[in-house]
Amino acid sequence: MASSTPGLFQIMKEDLEVVVARDPSMRNRREALLHAALPALWAHRIAHRLHQRGHRMTARIIAWHARRSTSVEIHPGAVLGRRVFIDHGAAVVIGETAVVGDDVTIYHQVTLGAVGWWSDNNRPEGDRRHPVVGAHVVLGTNATVLGPVTIGSHAVIGAQALVNKDVPAGARVLAATAVIKTVGRRPEPMEDLYAMTASAGSW
Repeated sequence: MASSTPGLFQIMKEDLEVVVARDPSMRNRREALLHAALPALWAHRIAHRLHQRGHRMTARIIAWHARRSTSVEIHPGAVLGRRVFIDHGAAVVIGETAVVGDDVTIYHQVTLGAVGWWSDNNRPEGDRRHPVVGAHVVLGTNATVLGPVTIGSHAVIGAQALVNKDVPAGARVLAATAVIKTVGRRPEPMEDLYAMTASAGSW
């Protein structure tokens, strides 16, 4: 029986389609081909397969060139699901043992990183050092997720949020927004409420 697993070109075609679907500034596939982060994602699709087959140096060279041209750093060992959308791309970092599920949206300056060498060097060989991100998760601008934590499906990690613990499915992890203080008048009750409400992302 034929395998139902899609091939590389089918997955890359989905990557292109999702840019058109999720980026309102892209009117068609031709424009989407010039999306800033798409080359980094496609380079990773190729580098990851080479990495899996033991061609580590070739995979690292591809990742290095992708980083230089797009400012997106994805380790070839990282596992990215289908229809992952990296918007803008600038300064996104995804570590070696990270796993990103299907239909995840990642905004710029997101880090899926490790805690640090002082901790990771003491982990047993083969232990995970980076996050697992479930399907349909949104990672807002400058969100930082560190260590072998798990982000449940359909969760939203808001802009500026720092996460170092597991997040259940469907949860919202939101950083505090800036508090606007005015001189000479008392804020209205709704203004107080707004000041305590955190952004859900960068959009």
